[in-house]
Amino acid sequence: MLDIAEELNRWVRQGREFAVATVVAVGGSAPRQPGAALAVDGEGTAIGSVSGGCVEGAVYDLCLQALEDGETVLERFGYSDDDAFAVGLTCGGIIDILVTPVRVGSPARAVFASALEAASRGEAAAVARVAEGPAGLMGGAVLVRADGSYEGTLAALPQPDAALGGHPELDRAVADEARAMLDAGATGVLEIGADGRLCGEPLKVLVESSVAPPRMIVFGAIDFASALVRIGKFLGYRVTVCDARPVFATRTRFPEADEIVVDWPHRYLEAQTADGDLDGRTVLCVLTHDAKFDVPLLETALRLPVAYVGAMGSRRTHEDRNRRLREAGVTELELARLRSPIGLDLGGRTPEETALSIAAEIVANRRGGSGVSLAGAHTPIHPDPSKKANGRIGSVA
Repeated sequence: MLDIAEELNRWVRQGREFAVATVVAVGGSAPRQPGAALAVDGEGTAIGSVSGGCVEGAVYDLCLQALEDGETVLERFGYSDDDAFAVGLTCGGIIDILVTPVRVGSPARAVFASALEAASRGEAAAVARVAEGPAGLMGGAVLVRADGSYEGTLAALPQPDAALGGHPELDRAVADEARAMLDAGATGVLEIGADGRLCGEPLKVLVESSVAPPRMIVFGAIDFASALVRIGKFLGYRVTVCDARPVFATRTRFPEADEIVVDWPHRYLEAQTADGDLDGRTVLCVLTHDAKFDVPLLETALRLPVAYVGAMGSRRTHEDRNRRLREAGVTELELARLRSPIGLDLGGRTPEETALSIAAEIVANRRGGSGVSLAGAHTPIHPDPSKKANGRIGSVA
């Protein structure tokens, strides 16, 4: 749902009714991950995608049906060897889709509206919906905020069902678990008992986390940086350009950057660290290849819990830079985190090709890719996200 949040927020403001089909879990070579969504309004307008095309038509029909009857449903799609033309994933994967009608007056309407408003403001929030469980819990939703407060209920019925142990306890328990997932920026399935504990009738709850976009900080206001800013924005990063030279760090040169900072790179990075503006998703790209900037910057960067640190330069520059970093006290373990020379070997020459090389390495690092050609390889095209399972989270995007 979050990848189409801006348009859905517009639909809510316009008073449109719609149904949202969300990927709950995948197996095998499925093309989209949990949280990917397709929405259809009452006029048949569709936005988003759940499969890259394989089952879109069938899911579209499910959305229209949900709008008509108001029923929340969970549907599984997979490839059928008996009938290659049957509705299913021709890539051989399995995908579970949760379809929720968001009609005026429905239990989920207010929660979805609040969640979409929060997303539009860049506020962290998570939406929890029962993906599998008793009929009385299918269709409700809870919105959980970063401070632990929550609104809504998982009860699709007006009154709690005493046989299920009472929904307030379940809502509180799910809110606690969803907040932990929100802190990690995780989207996935939570397994919990219908009484709010790990006993009772089991439920599967889809938790979708919406957090601020990950950051990409590009140090060095050069032509290569301009191309990297563009591709960073395309990948969904909030991109900052930092350079100590005001003549180069200008809005004219970097019109698509979210922020342009004139400061010494290491000083800016230290200030961002002190302010808590970096996290485990942050990527740092050092394109200055000038020792007076690079060494103090990397000395700080390689000790931060960020996702990626890469530095541009020739192999000779790399060796000289490593020597200087060792002399500055950087350990071998810290040096091992440095991606230098930056990027994958694509044979690129132009700034755009170099930016693509850097972006490819960032994506491979984020997703656990090998960086080798898929042709002739025996690695999965779409790695099974269930292998990332941690605790009761069934799958995490």
